[in-house]
Amino acid sequence: MTHTTTDQPTRRASGAVVPVLAFAGIVVAVMQTLLVPVIKDLPQLLDTAPSNATWVLTSTLLSGAVATPIMGRLGDLYGKRRMLILSLAVMVVGALISALTSELLTMIAGRTLQGFAMGAIPLGIGLMRDMLPREKLGSAMALMSSSIGVGGGLALPLAALIAQHADWHALFYGAAGLGVLSILLTLLVVPESPMRAEGSFDVLGALGLSAGLVLFLLPITKGSDWGWTSGTTLGLFAASAVVLVLWGVMELRVAAPLVDLRTTARPAVLFTNLASIMVGVSFYVVSLVLPQLLQLPKATGYGLGQSMVVAGLLVAPLGLTMMVTAPVYARLSAKYGPKVTLILGMLIIAIGYGAGLGLMSAAWQSLVIAVVLGAGIGLAYSSLPALIVGAVPASETGAANGLNTLMRSIGTSVSSAVIGMVLANTANNVGGVEIPTMHGFRVSFLIATGAVAIGLLMALFLPKANRAPQLRASSEEDAGIERAEEILRGFRGRVLDAEGTPVARAKVTLIDRRGRQAGATLSDEDGSYALAVPTEGAYVLAARAAGHGPLASSATHGGEELPVELDLSLPGEAVGAR
Repeated sequence: MTHTTTDQPTRRASGAVVPVLAFAGIVVAVMQTLLVPVIKDLPQLLDTAPSNATWVLTSTLLSGAVATPIMGRLGDLYGKRRMLILSLAVMVVGALISALTSELLTMIAGRTLQGFAMGAIPLGIGLMRDMLPREKLGSAMALMSSSIGVGGGLALPLAALIAQHADWHALFYGAAGLGVLSILLTLLVVPESPMRAEGSFDVLGALGLSAGLVLFLLPITKGSDWGWTSGTTLGLFAASAVVLVLWGVMELRVAAPLVDLRTTARPAVLFTNLASIMVGVSFYVVSLVLPQLLQLPKATGYGLGQSMVVAGLLVAPLGLTMMVTAPVYARLSAKYGPKVTLILGMLIIAIGYGAGLGLMSAAWQSLVIAVVLGAGIGLAYSSLPALIVGAVPASETGAANGLNTLMRSIGTSVSSAVIGMVLANTANNVGGVEIPTMHGFRVSFLIATGAVAIGLLMALFLPKANRAPQLRASSEEDAGIERAEEILRGFRGRVLDAEGTPVARAKVTLIDRRGRQAGATLSDEDGSYALAVPTEGAYVLAARAAGHGPLASSATHGGEELPVELDLSLPGEAVGAR
């Protein structure tokens, strides 16, 4: 699979691109916590049984899990900005459907459409990689990756405030309004990426992955209702295993797969995704435990007796700290690499949960827990896209980050199921009402600590930090130094037209002897380009620009700087190294 540019000129990315894309991520995250303040009231509001009402939450989770890798791949093929706008538009339609109904099935349909917006996170990260200068990319991806936590944290008190003082349907009208605003800002500010992956969309792969994910996540989210040892739960788990194995075999045989499993199996990608699951588990535990502890009446002996709105405000610093952590991550990563920041983030999470075991007796202590955990989760979440982007070709950025976002979603789903089961099994029955206990809260924190410990182990297996300049540079000077270091390890030169004039923004792709992409870049304003090589050997340099024919140039790299000029005056002409 190769990576090309489109033939249309693109607008240069403005300084507003990063906040606009981050805002889109925050809007998407709002969908995940929108109904938290009214969860207990959903059976009455929808006139249905509690087991049926949970589908309002489960449907969004399932559709989001399915849409994330699919939209990432579609973005690589047909344009990330286009797919981002489509994801947000589907979300707006879903929000309006939910706003206009109190009927269960229609509400579930609307919530299912809202879940499609989850694809915006990997699409935004892909756009940033394609457009931003190297020295700004690290902090930008960190902010985009953390936006899901930021949105979730900020939405909780706002949703609680709306739910207390207005009809609950106003939550969906507000979400639709945010979605429309995000679409307008994206249209006005964010240019389309010139990057395109060649190939076709793997329809069978998409159907297979969708079926496997639904079969896997459905029993996780409904296992408590159905029974973890019931035939339905075990049967769905078994079916998911069979479907995903068959899907994997098929993907390995497809020329342009939905998910390149060979790339996914690389240690840098594999262990990052495994660590992502554990970070997702730890993130969701605090979101489940602290609001309940804060709202339980003081008569229980351990509840903190706060209102829904106050509880939301006390948990909100979790998301705010994640947002503030993004620039801190950029500096740390520039100096030590994303692997180190991931490990540091998980250590802080472990400290937060460990300290939290003894900090549950006052409202201000919950605030301390939220801030510490926000800092750790922010560092960990910020590191994940940098590790993925540094390990996959540019043509697979959207799909790879989509898969990584999916891994985090699986972590939160597992966390929801396990912590829900723990709190239910340790609850006290008071007057027919199940009241969570302090023992259940502490066991939940211990589970989160154990998940972080497993994540730390996975992070230690990550290869040595990648010093690619797009992930490590923190200033123009650092970017220049690291760019110079890269040039000494690969090919460099200029792209010229028939008159010898430099061609700006020409796409230069490095292809290895197996026909796989080994690197890609766009030429600078003076036509210059630089491409690092993974190993010594024979390569083909392919160049393409709007208004010019494509060019393929063979060259062999022997470990030193090798200049290759690419002349687009004669389509197909090979220009050797000199």
